[in-house]
Amino acid sequence: MKSDGPVIEATGLGKKFGSFTAVDNVSFQVKKGEFFGLLGPNGAGKTSVIRMMYGFSPLSSGRMKVFGLDIETGWREIRSRMGVCQQENTLDPDLTVEQNLLVFAGYYRMPRKKAAERTRELLDFFALNHRKNAQVSQLSGGMARRLMLARALINEPGLIILDEPTTGLDPQSRHQVWDKLRDLQARGLTLVLTTHYMEEAASLCHRILIMDHGRILVQGSPEGLISEFAGTSVIEVENPGPDLKGFVEQRGISHEELAGRLIIYTDDLNGLGRVIRQEFCPEKCLFRSGTLEDVFLRLTGRELRE
Repeated sequence: MKSDGPVIEATGLGKKFGSFTAVDNVSFQVKKGEFFGLLGPNGAGKTSVIRMMYGFSPLSSGRMKVFGLDIETGWREIRSRMGVCQQENTLDPDLTVEQNLLVFAGYYRMPRKKAAERTRELLDFFALNHRKNAQVSQLSGGMARRLMLARALINEPGLIILDEPTTGLDPQSRHQVWDKLRDLQARGLTLVLTTHYMEEAASLCHRILIMDHGRILVQGSPEGLISEFAGTSVIEVENPGPDLKGFVEQRGISHEELAGRLIIYTDDLNGLGRVIRQEFCPEKCLFRSGTLEDVFLRLTGRELRE
């Protein structure tokens, strides 16, 4: 593969389970050194894409290249150059922190000396040296996630796939993981992230793909998507009167009507915000910046998914 080529190249990707189509004609690329986010509600198809990406699930149609190699014929080499941090805790509870890394290194036939050096490096990088002899059951949630990340990096991969890496963590632990992921990206590692935390995706990712019902809805930078689909500012009005609804509709102002709430999207917070504050806020108005969560909800809807 040429050095300037994409690390991941998916073309017309499809995945079927019987008559059900989980992924439908999905195409995208991930560049070397990029932090790429794959987002979507439950059942959107993103997990199927991820599993095809690391060779766990065969393609039904289309083509997937990783490191310039076809996933269907070059999966052994691809896996040797890739790290995967799964959502579920798959650490071995019968081993210590250090042993979890050393044993995993053995799966890559890494020489003992090299495995020991790599283990020391990762324990130091993830601030786990002081717990290297502890059992996994003795770790906090944040420490366990950092150990999962360390294990995914044991083979010095060029690509790491992160499947909801901070689910269930408290804010402090989540930000610690974010800091480490930023460090890895700064060192040239290519990262692919799936997450339900929109703040996480907006903070970490250079580019984002949002999909639903197996299809791509949009791709772009977090900033660009926010600007296009939410505007730079959002005004939330509780219990809006018919006069405000008529005002935004007559002027073609982008908005959503929810139960007991009107959400207005704008790039003119000073002008429009002043009018709404003075004339249409009998009870409560919230003025805030547009977010990736606004984009996500506008594109995928607000109904609960089972």
